[in-house]
Amino acid sequence: MAEGGVPYPSVFMVDSHAAYPPLPPKPRPPGRGGVAQILLFLLVGLALCGLAIEACFIYHLYSNQGSAESGSAGMSIQDHEDIPKEVPPTSRPNPIVLPSKPVAHLTAGPQALHGDGVMVWDMQTEPLLHEMEYKDGKLVIQKEGYYYVYSKIFFSEVNVAFTHSVCRTTPRYLRKDIELLKSRRYYPKSGKMMSTSNSYLGGVFHFFEDDSIFVKVKNSTQVRIHSSTENVFGIYMI
Repeated sequence: MAEGGVPYPSVFMVDSHAAYPPLPPKPRPPGRGGVAQILLFLLVGLALCGLAIEACFIYHLYSNQGSAESGSAGMSIQDHEDIPKEVPPTSRPNPIVLPSKPVAHLTAGPQALHGDGVMVWDMQTEPLLHEMEYKDGKLVIQKEGYYYVYSKIFFSEVNVAFTHSVCRTTPRYLRKDIELLKSRRYYPKSGKMMSTSNSYLGGVFHFFEDDSIFVKVKNSTQVRIHSSTENVFGIYMI
């Protein structure tokens, strides 16, 4: 209020740079937005279904092609297997299974006797020798244990006695040979014609390493050697 009671007029400041408040959005017509979204979802779903169907077709196509190739390859392999192949002698597998324990089996050859009556065995026919050593008619033990020893001699019965024995030599007893088994046949009675017979010996014994066993006969001229199966000598660990 001015002096003398006269009032001043009111003054208003107007800012021409001030921003106007935003206008409210116009309302959309009802129903138009919902239909567009549904159509969009349908198009996207159809596109995904098409991709899935195409992937299934491609998978089945490659699966059938792979099965056909495997079948043709299998037939080709079978055809190749049916064709006989010549295997070189050096590459053929050995069908013989090696024994699990020491074993030996010998047969008599043409020169079957030493001068002292010790039987000599044929080494030309690849005898069975596993973890055993053969030397001068004797089998040398390589592994201590219990063994079954056997021997068979085919001989003729004449007017003299025939003796067949299995003997042992060992570094533990150096005096003489040790008889393990023995068979003695006496000459037949007067007037009986000469005949042939077999003598078989067999038994279980304990042997140490480096022990030797051999077959010995007396009156060795009575031994008959017609085939390799008639006179045998063997041993195996039990």
